[in-house]
Amino acid sequence: MTPAQKPIAVTMGEPSGIGGEIMLKSWLRRTDLSVPFVAIDNPDRLRNIARDLGFSVPIETVVDPRCAADLFPDALPVCNIDLPSTPQPGVLNQSNANAAIASIDKAADLAKANSVSAIVTNPIHKHNLYCAGFTYPGHTEYLAHLSGVNKEPVMMLTCDGLRTVPITTHVSLQEAIAELSIERIVSQSRITAQALEQDFGVSAPRLAVAGLNPHAGEDGSIGGEEGRFISPAIDILRQNGLQIFGPLSPDAMFSATTRTTYDAAICMYHDQALIPIKTLDFSGGVNVTLGLPIVRTSPDHGTALDIAGKGIADETSMVAALRMASEIARFRGVTAQ
Repeated sequence: MTPAQKPIAVTMGEPSGIGGEIMLKSWLRRTDLSVPFVAIDNPDRLRNIARDLGFSVPIETVVDPRCAADLFPDALPVCNIDLPSTPQPGVLNQSNANAAIASIDKAADLAKANSVSAIVTNPIHKHNLYCAGFTYPGHTEYLAHLSGVNKEPVMMLTCDGLRTVPITTHVSLQEAIAELSIERIVSQSRITAQALEQDFGVSAPRLAVAGLNPHAGEDGSIGGEEGRFISPAIDILRQNGLQIFGPLSPDAMFSATTRTTYDAAICMYHDQALIPIKTLDFSGGVNVTLGLPIVRTSPDHGTALDIAGKGIADETSMVAALRMASEIARFRGVTAQ
């Protein structure tokens, strides 16, 4: 870790969830990190969590996150976000929902101003935000809005040895099928290929495309979506010079041998992309938003209200998200002060 590196901004997430705990635990593992981070959070909230869980984590309030590198070896730097109510672990409080949104806003502003090299977002409780008037499906779409991106952003899930991209995300399976189109598959596959080069340093990326139906439809005998949407999209992308193949039978494409033949798997719906990631590495998966002008990663888990405040939350995914954010920022050349 060098003082010349811009810090990563870590958002508050749901104030009553495990975000504060895994952030503090990540600071305690700071020697495992190559880049410092600054919490966009409420200092008193973090002090309370540290006290209640017995963590020795000094909290230092900062106005300018660029001083985080000097402070980070000895204290966790925090840019203040006001909280109307003192959060109770595991108990949602709608009065604090806007603070979670304000933390995302602040982190995005810092990233756009090049004051931080990347954003790592702690998990939010979507329903609590919806009740407060939040109208976006989640972080991915909201950060695209804040970044002024008109194209639909792309969600990638990663772990050691696998990257997956769901073409449809947080919708029912019925809605996911209805949302599939040639245009959507082509657009998101292009963004994925570009990101593999720009953000991961993969030259000539190889994409494998999953079928929707069992056995990838078996030539139309078990569903026609492969013939109507998936194969035509693959043909277009191949004609445009991408190394892409499929549709593959989803039950076979994630074997150890097959995973060595591609750099990312294009999946048709949420669970098709997440199940293999969480099976391979339940604790260490990372969510990456592709197609944004700013770098954003996130732990691949939720708010875990049921274990909040108990000191048993696993910070592995947060540490992995911080490491990946720093790697992507390095590939983009946005780490230096």
